[in-house]
Amino acid sequence: MIIIAGSFLYQFIVLNAEKNQSNINANGNSNGNTAEYNNNGNGNGNGGSIRANIISRLDPANNKNANVNKLPDQLDDGPPPPHLSPPVPYLPIFQSIPNAQQLIAQTINGIPTIAGITALLQAYMAEFHDENMRLSSTQARGDEILSSFYSLVRKHLTPFDQAYRNKPIFPIRDDDSVFLSLAAFREHLLKDTMVYAFDNAKYPDKLFIGAVVQNCFGKVNPDGTIDASGTPCKTGRQVTGKNKNGNDMTKVSDAPIDMNGIEEFCTDPKYKKYCDAGQVRVVYVHETESLGPAMARYHASKLWGGETFFAQTDSHLEFAVEWDEKYRDEIKAARSYPKAVLSSYPPGFSPGAGNTVRETPGARLCFCETKVEDPNPIVRINTGRSYDGSEPRPTQIPFIAAGFFFTRAEFLVDVPFDPFLPWCFMGEEIALSMRAWTHGWDIYAPRKNLIAHQYRPGRMGLPKFWGTVGRLYGRAGMNTKLQGSVIKRIKHMVGYPDATLEKIKEGKLEFVLESLDQYGLGTTRTKEEYMKFAGLEVDEKHAALQCKRIAWCNEGALE
Repeated sequence: MIIIAGSFLYQFIVLNAEKNQSNINANGNSNGNTAEYNNNGNGNGNGGSIRANIISRLDPANNKNANVNKLPDQLDDGPPPPHLSPPVPYLPIFQSIPNAQQLIAQTINGIPTIAGITALLQAYMAEFHDENMRLSSTQARGDEILSSFYSLVRKHLTPFDQAYRNKPIFPIRDDDSVFLSLAAFREHLLKDTMVYAFDNAKYPDKLFIGAVVQNCFGKVNPDGTIDASGTPCKTGRQVTGKNKNGNDMTKVSDAPIDMNGIEEFCTDPKYKKYCDAGQVRVVYVHETESLGPAMARYHASKLWGGETFFAQTDSHLEFAVEWDEKYRDEIKAARSYPKAVLSSYPPGFSPGAGNTVRETPGARLCFCETKVEDPNPIVRINTGRSYDGSEPRPTQIPFIAAGFFFTRAEFLVDVPFDPFLPWCFMGEEIALSMRAWTHGWDIYAPRKNLIAHQYRPGRMGLPKFWGTVGRLYGRAGMNTKLQGSVIKRIKHMVGYPDATLEKIKEGKLEFVLESLDQYGLGTTRTKEEYMKFAGLEVDEKHAALQCKRIAWCNEGALE
């Protein structure tokens, strides 16, 4: 099975649409997708005008017989909202968007569309893939890899973010719609998660998904095609037995391509209507371009399309009946609404135990700890005392869990996701918590658990993104090395003594602080006030932050 991927799909479409152009170069580095975006939307590069003309012919807007990718209301009841036109195909994977450069330019210049944003992310990912192949083939050093990544972010992502700084990309609708951000790394439960979300929603027509699907789709050939045959992928570290000392023995095995949860969901006759209606938005990412959860969540947040509420969850969840309405009611019960955030660590579930969550008292995120023996000791948050059921409204907590929070979409304006946190696994939550609180957002624990999460110990043998990074660059531990530099950004922002500006300059890592004024702390409340609020204090001896007991939080003393 051969598929065309990334920037090469652009050339594949061109070659098939205009056969007499058979000599067009199949290398996509300089032919449109990686071009700078200018005001008239034309890419800088060889053959740009030929490609623009051919793609224009393929655009459904220019073809009165092309109804395949149109939304239902576009066919029968007039055009959809402007930012949903043209529609974005959810299949096949890596499908290029007609008139991509024009849509990107319009989006950068104040006329945003979901198609333009998706095209921008596709262009960034395509060039990132080409760069990764180049860097891996030359055994690049860590500083070269970091420099390449930061250059691509400056080229593709920060101009977009700067264009919409301090304002929403789209008008925020007042219809109680919910956008659900799903970052999925080689996820076999993505379809199930989406099924449970839609089946248990009170208003499924008001639920919108933004998914970032980071999969092993197959072997990517030098010409950009994908060979999905055989076993081109790798498992995680699977436990195969015990050695003579009683310790686990593990191995990584060859594996077939990953299941595509979007394809499973959108080709199911029961759920296809949601995909066709534009309620499922997706960006596909080769696992080699997976950069950890913080970056995947950045990308997913850009698929938001004006919905009233923004929810971020993991992609292996179950949902309670009418979870959407119950979370809306819960956040509106918070004293600080609308500047309120609900967040928790949900209870776990095991596959086969049913697909509807049994509602139980919610637990407050009132505990944190720092493991000073870690190479990069970072604050980790955890649960404290649960509600007893008598509380008239939710109470405040000091921490946001990245695996679940629910808030109004204005949060994205005040606390935009940071595109400068690649390869980071830890530190995301303390940074998000401090940023939100200093921007004036109060954090609450929901009184009931309305979702359940599949917790995944290492013994399950599931693949991890850092294993992919090690294989890509041919060096185990490369992700740890890269993360060690980037995490200085978080540590500097939240006040670690080993990440002062002077120490970062000594390590020649000033680049990790880029645009921190845009993606950093707020000015409504100070960092020092947050430290006191969250029970944090500086530990000079271990170059860390230490956590004290937060009595007010466990007691539910602050509404």
